[in-house]
Amino acid sequence: MDIEQLLATIRGLPGVLHLNPTAGSDHPEVSWGDHFFYYAPDGRVPERTQPYATIVTKDYPGDTLSELDPPGRWRVNIAVGRARFIELTGTEPRDAGASSYRTADVILPHPVYASAGWIAVVNPGDATSDTVVQLVRAAHADAERRAARRRR
Repeated sequence: MDIEQLLATIRGLPGVLHLNPTAGSDHPEVSWGDHFFYYAPDGRVPERTQPYATIVTKDYPGDTLSELDPPGRWRVNIAVGRARFIELTGTEPRDAGASSYRTADVILPHPVYASAGWIAVVNPGDATSDTVVQLVRAAHADAERRAARRRR
């Protein structure tokens, strides 16, 4: 799976808001070129809500363990929650760690946000693409349910 295939899949979800900050935008420069996904059928970023998935294409300050700066490397990050996190990684989110966060095509605890129930996959390939798509769809559905609860 390449990044464009995953982007097309996510953009096809109902009510998705895809932010892709670019040079000169109001977003911080470090975010330029990356992708942030929200459930927002009104087209506005929800207040007090984090994205349910992101795709990053470079290292961030304090988040360099995946070694994303070399060309062609990128990482999808997905909020999966505690139960699914345990199922995928075999450990509690607060206890998570990985021997190598730079390994491609492997479901890993997020190097920074594992304790919040986030997983990460560097360059999803044959071993993880189907699971990544399923996880993104589930995260989207969870975000939709949370939005419905907030509206009530």
